[in-house]
Amino acid sequence: MPLDTPISAAATLASFLLSVAATRWLASHGAAGRGPLDYPNARSLHSTPVPRSGGLAVLLGSSAPLLVLAALGISTSELGWIAAAVLPVAGIAYLDDLGEVSRRLRLVAQIGAALLLMSGGLRWTLLDLPGWVLVFPGWVAVVLTLVYIVWLINLYNFMDGMDGFAAGMALFGFSAFATLGWTGGEPLFALASACVAVASAGFLTGNFPPARIFLGDAGSSSLGLFVAAFSLWGAHLGLFPLWSAWLAFSPFILDATWTLLARAARRERIWEPHRSHHYQRLVLAGWSHRQTLLRAYPVMAAAAACAAASPRLPPHEQWLLIGAWVMIYALIHLKVRLVERTSSTERS
Repeated sequence: MPLDTPISAAATLASFLLSVAATRWLASHGAAGRGPLDYPNARSLHSTPVPRSGGLAVLLGSSAPLLVLAALGISTSELGWIAAAVLPVAGIAYLDDLGEVSRRLRLVAQIGAALLLMSGGLRWTLLDLPGWVLVFPGWVAVVLTLVYIVWLINLYNFMDGMDGFAAGMALFGFSAFATLGWTGGEPLFALASACVAVASAGFLTGNFPPARIFLGDAGSSSLGLFVAAFSLWGAHLGLFPLWSAWLAFSPFILDATWTLLARAARRERIWEPHRSHHYQRLVLAGWSHRQTLLRAYPVMAAAAACAAASPRLPPHEQWLLIGAWVMIYALIHLKVRLVERTSSTERS
């Protein structure tokens, strides 16, 4: 059976409706005291327990239509490897949502997922910058791929700390992937990306501030795995260089990486909970969740739109685009510091 536009549209709609329905059910189920709850801690920006099972809704909406299509003969080996890889990551993370799971066990599951993706041919084999390509030796590619996948899984989990934030990033970032797949003549990659995007949109119906349900570690870790896997898959198909995928998710990648390096430079215990991310600092300075989110979404949308356009630009314009976004993020960093300083002055 060929993958045509009506089938793609039906699968995408099914992803959204399944996610919306599952989000409502899980939110009401959790509110009644059944299922994992997110209790406030040193890292939290909320003050009361909230159900943290919403990742199951995103996984259901993302995967169910694709499983039906696979049963009809519409699939690809990459999707099979991605499905195999997400199982240990989501499974161990959900156990952590229910109770404490050791960091070592989570790391083992993440490394296992990375090895599964590499077994399926999803590897970071070269650094492809505008007008310049560096091919990695085999062992370097294995190490970099392993670090890349594990970091993105944890990065997404680190950034999931505010209502509507992680799901919004998934909506915009995977929409960019879907656009790149569609324009690049890879309809199955486009459809799979669209399913993740609209499933995230469906979850936002219960997660937009004030949130009635959270993703939980199962959801955020799975989305991080999807970012790593789909970026490697798209680069493998020749749809885009890997830096375009980084640009699509740059609001998360830069914030998490910068915060980690800054905390390490201050000799803080980087594995402990904190509230040092830019979005957390804005909320602590007095911005509401909604106010912070409605300023973050245009940045996410702009980054995703630029990422979707970037592969078709000539090399010199690609460098200009990269330079422009470096300046944008430098200004955002300065803006956050200014908000903090103004808030501190007003309080004193």
